[in-house]
Amino acid sequence: MNTKIIRTLVKKEMLDVFRDKKTVIMMMVVPVILYPLIFIGAMQVVAFISSSMETQNYRIAVDAGDDDAFLHKLLEQGEADEEENAYEITIVDAASVADYEAALNEETIDVYVAGKMQDGRMQYDVYYLNSVTNSDYAAGIVMEAFDELREEMTRQRIEAAGLNVHEILEPIGYEKENMSSSEQSLGSIMGSVLPFMLIISLLMGTMYPAIDTTAGERERGTLETILTLPVTNRQLIVSKFITVAVIGMISALLNILSMGGIAFYIYAILEMQSDVGSFDMAMFVPAILVCMLAIFAFSLFISAVTMCVTSFAKSYKEANNYITPLMLVVMFVGYIGFIPNLELTRAMAMMPVANICLLIKNMLVFKVDYGLIAVVLISNVAYAVVAILFLSKIYDSEAILFSEQKGSLQLFEKRSNLRKGGVPTVSDVWFVVAVTILLVLYAGSLLQVKYGLAGVFGTQLILLLVPLALVIYTKKDMKLTYGFTGTGAAGFVGSAFLAVGVYLINIMLAGGLMKLFPQSAENVETTFSGIMGDNVPAAFLVIALAPAVCEEMLFRGLILHSLKARYRVVSAIAITAALFGAYHMSLVKFIPTGLLGAVLCYVVWKTGSIYPAMLMHFLNNACSVIVTYFPEQAGRVVPMLVKDSVTFADMLLLLGAGLPMLGIGVLVLRKCRKS
Repeated sequence: MNTKIIRTLVKKEMLDVFRDKKTVIMMMVVPVILYPLIFIGAMQVVAFISSSMETQNYRIAVDAGDDDAFLHKLLEQGEADEEENAYEITIVDAASVADYEAALNEETIDVYVAGKMQDGRMQYDVYYLNSVTNSDYAAGIVMEAFDELREEMTRQRIEAAGLNVHEILEPIGYEKENMSSSEQSLGSIMGSVLPFMLIISLLMGTMYPAIDTTAGERERGTLETILTLPVTNRQLIVSKFITVAVIGMISALLNILSMGGIAFYIYAILEMQSDVGSFDMAMFVPAILVCMLAIFAFSLFISAVTMCVTSFAKSYKEANNYITPLMLVVMFVGYIGFIPNLELTRAMAMMPVANICLLIKNMLVFKVDYGLIAVVLISNVAYAVVAILFLSKIYDSEAILFSEQKGSLQLFEKRSNLRKGGVPTVSDVWFVVAVTILLVLYAGSLLQVKYGLAGVFGTQLILLLVPLALVIYTKKDMKLTYGFTGTGAAGFVGSAFLAVGVYLINIMLAGGLMKLFPQSAENVETTFSGIMGDNVPAAFLVIALAPAVCEEMLFRGLILHSLKARYRVVSAIAITAALFGAYHMSLVKFIPTGLLGAVLCYVVWKTGSIYPAMLMHFLNNACSVIVTYFPEQAGRVVPMLVKDSVTFADMLLLLGAGLPMLGIGVLVLRKCRKS
């Protein structure tokens, strides 16, 4: 590859990017100016609120027949705290409060205390509003006074009985000693917040240059000119990628320096306090170096991904719309750093975004595993290479680079302006799929929790009806969109062989994945068993038949045919299969369902009909229902179906039985005819 051409292209791309003020602002202003202002401003606001709460005048009404015992204790506490806190307590005459609830709402009093003798002891009720800051704070003062009064009265009664107060109230002694070093405590706090802020700031830093080098160039009309130059598509892609990645790395470095400056500022403030131990900041140097390597590796990955996403857009506005879902996904996964007791295992080290967050978190608490560090770094670089290869496919496709109508959003256009026929656009499909998944997550989850199997059926109806409404509104051809065409008997026979083959192989895969992700497997089993119930025919209807129709019409119908109209068949199948695997929302089920989804797509592609795929989907799910309700009978046919764990020999046997079935199914499908 000619490095001189790439250097020239990189120089050109860098100049174009730095002419954009948005990029400079996001790369320079946000980390260097905005972050320090946010942190320091937040600290000042918290300090101001805390000091203002300690200088307020709190109005408390006490109505208790205790000879003013609590009232005196409350006043004593106010006097005792006078040196530390400047707040004042004003005792309001309870007789002047006709309606304490109205007085609290009108904020003429902050707390109303009522007390009466009950079963030989005083029972106090404290009325306050936790939605009103002063009332909530005053209630805390009142509860502290109650604690002191209770302790004082308890001591008095023990002494009156002639007993030893210390032995009665404190029969045991204990001390809690924190064995974590000051550096580990600081690293634990930083490890929860810092990874999330870094990945988000890095995404923001790469987002605008990625948009500018892809959609921005297309909107300016300069892409066609560049493609006519004597440079290859690969040289063009590499130069754009290097530009975005370098800017992302600069942005990451500035963020690290900015956050490091904030950390030193906080450290300097803490060091001034006599009760805070000193920190050896030199201990964080190895962690910082590894974190920088991790961030740079992640910069390669996120730069390639953002470029892939923005390459489908024709304008800045459309690119921003496309990048929003990516940002939400990255933010959602980034929250993994806040989850306690989640360890960086070899499996987690392969998960994008999550591996970076957990690695930084581990390094900041001085948990060093060089093998896991290598896995995280190599996996991010590998994912970046895959994304770049996909990007090169995009730039090799004129249909993608120069299409004007195939990707436009038609859902919000006036229906009278839409033409009949064809399949939905990719933009329409993405929008409707996002809406459908959200409805399934919220409404579907509630339905399943409340109604069990009936709720699952309702979830399947969501998958069917929402996309169907899109097809009807945009006047698309039902036959083309869903593959409602006939096929020969070979299509059904081949799909049956494929169903058996992929089911056996998925048992093998599930057995291995259950060992890697035991918690996820347990969650799946608990969820599945919780909704099955005792009605076998209903289970066959909801678990086997309904998904075979509803999920197939969504994934192998709407999604596959819309993607196939714009992308290559292999890409359309891969994307559809990945979506199908992700829809089941389980680490254990992602790969098996993804494989099943890919085979189902292959069936639809070879037969031209969705009906064989529906049959195959039904057979796959029906096997799961049979194993659940009739484990003994199923175990006699295939013993591995009911085993708690699958051995390596079992896996080889399943693979040996499943692959021939897949081979027979493929051979049969090659002879089927498309109607």
